[in-house]
Amino acid sequence: MPASGEHHPAFEEYCECIFELQEDDVDVIQARIAERLKVSRPAVSEMIHRLESETLITIEGGHIGLTTEGVVLAQRVVRRHRLAERFLTDMLGLSWADAHHEAGKWEHVMSDAVEEAMDRVLGSPTTCPHGNPIPGSEYLAPASTPLGDLSVGTRFTVNRIPEELEFTPGLLDFLEESSIQPGRSGVITASSPDGTVTVEIDGRHIGVGAFASARILVMA
Repeated sequence: MPASGEHHPAFEEYCECIFELQEDDVDVIQARIAERLKVSRPAVSEMIHRLESETLITIEGGHIGLTTEGVVLAQRVVRRHRLAERFLTDMLGLSWADAHHEAGKWEHVMSDAVEEAMDRVLGSPTTCPHGNPIPGSEYLAPASTPLGDLSVGTRFTVNRIPEELEFTPGLLDFLEESSIQPGRSGVITASSPDGTVTVEIDGRHIGVGAFASARILVMA
């Protein structure tokens, strides 16, 4: 059972999901939550009612938002998840995909003391390995552009891989293996009408599909 002042892991999971959908400018409706969490629409509907009764969310015209209490809960969980991802990749050498999976467990059991120690050991990082801001770090995101919006010949530096892409099966492995990572630079070498682009990074030519290229954020 959750300790006093804490919430059930399911509440944390839903508030985290809503927070991340808002962060990625995705319209927060029950269908999007069901897709992200891979649960049934009826299950989402039931949980939404419970979250509303706990004053963690608001619902207006089918659109779901977090209350002040919901934001506090979501930011705590997201902070722990992203710190855990940093620790697992930077200190233990796990892959992006494995770290994302493991951090999904750690975020619900991490104590305040462990969170503080992890932040200290890591040197108070401002983003997760994918460039998403760690709540509480006062990170100021630079102006960014979707990779797919750039024209051929444009040089860029990868800034952020949004959470939406982290939940796409196999994509984190592909991006990591292709060096499409925050801080890495490249150039657009080709683009297609369907939104697919080809980039050159470290002398390698890599095709990036329309779904990913429309979401990967870069600085040009």
